[in-house]
Amino acid sequence: MTDQSGRRAGSARAGPPDYLLLVAVTMLVIAGMLAVYSSSFAVGYHEFGNTNYFVTRQAVFALIGVAAMVFFMRMDYNRLRRLSLPMLVIALAALVLVLVPGIGVERNGASRWLEFGPISVQPSEYAKLALVIYIAAWLTSRGDDIHKFSLGFVPFVLMLGIVGGLIMAEPDMGTTVIILLTASTLFFVAGAPLSHLALLLTVGGLISFMVVQQREYQVDRLISYLDAEGDPQGNGFQILQLLIALGSGGPLGLGWAESRQKFFYVPGAHTDGVFAIIGEELGFVGLMLIIGLFAFFIFRGLKITIGARDRFGTLLAIGIISWIAYQSLINVAGITRTIPLTGVPLPFLSYGGSSLIALMAAVGVLLSVSRYSSTQTYAAKQRAPSPGPAARPRRQPVYEGDLA
Repeated sequence: MTDQSGRRAGSARAGPPDYLLLVAVTMLVIAGMLAVYSSSFAVGYHEFGNTNYFVTRQAVFALIGVAAMVFFMRMDYNRLRRLSLPMLVIALAALVLVLVPGIGVERNGASRWLEFGPISVQPSEYAKLALVIYIAAWLTSRGDDIHKFSLGFVPFVLMLGIVGGLIMAEPDMGTTVIILLTASTLFFVAGAPLSHLALLLTVGGLISFMVVQQREYQVDRLISYLDAEGDPQGNGFQILQLLIALGSGGPLGLGWAESRQKFFYVPGAHTDGVFAIIGEELGFVGLMLIIGLFAFFIFRGLKITIGARDRFGTLLAIGIISWIAYQSLINVAGITRTIPLTGVPLPFLSYGGSSLIALMAAVGVLLSVSRYSSTQTYAAKQRAPSPGPAARPRRQPVYEGDLA
């Protein structure tokens, strides 16, 4: 298999991964473990009689995530081109199954989970990674056809519409928006015309707006965003309690594990509301440190993108970075009332097995791109010893019989 530059996939020598990115991820995961314990022990004791219930499960998820990260990191990412279609098919099948009555598990009016005994899986989290890999492989194979409306825009929209439609049907508008933004970024980086990109975002925005109008709870979220104070004990309760938690922290916070809002004031304090609890306990300074870690992670990811050895690696890296950046931005913006609440988890920090494992697997793919980057290939050539005099082939003597 060769890429567009004509180089054979897998021909580059693997180097060490981006250790700085690995350090940033490790720090985020550790911060997430501490945040999950602090924000969940009250709920764990109330619902399960065990203050360590959620953090213990999160630790198990983290270990599985580390295994997934190491697996993908050690794999040459170009192998994912052949696996992209099977991965997408499996993701689509799982997204269909969650909508089947009796198979999909419904919670709080949404059918987003599959259960296998004590294990609960949210397919939409794994679909993000599968879709990024497939879109990167598809855009790489399209080449210049990406500029054509019939060969580029139309099949791209159909593919995105199938995945987005299934997730929207769960319903999960937040994840749908993340997928739309991530796919649009890949479409743009691949060289699609700006007119096609504008049309994609316009169509996606109009469909999302029409869907929101048909669902009462999403309309309530929009109303609570615009006028939470008008119904402080009803629709506006969650966002107001989140803002109280953020405001209570001040510059330096109340101290780790000293949050008051986690005692059943903030719904989902250990899931999508964890950023507010961190702000209450560690204050503005603590939040800036967390945001700084995310910024450093994105910076290292962009550096890996620039150094990718081929088009597929570039698209793969930018897709993963875009996914994590958009999801982080949407979560923080919702908590701070910059946009309506969406319910998406904060990457690496919120409680949730499917989210953490999928993110760690994506980081593994990103680290694989860094191991096979053009910089690593150049460094390997520089380290290779030049042949000395003894290694040079000896000239054979020429005899008269050889000239006959």
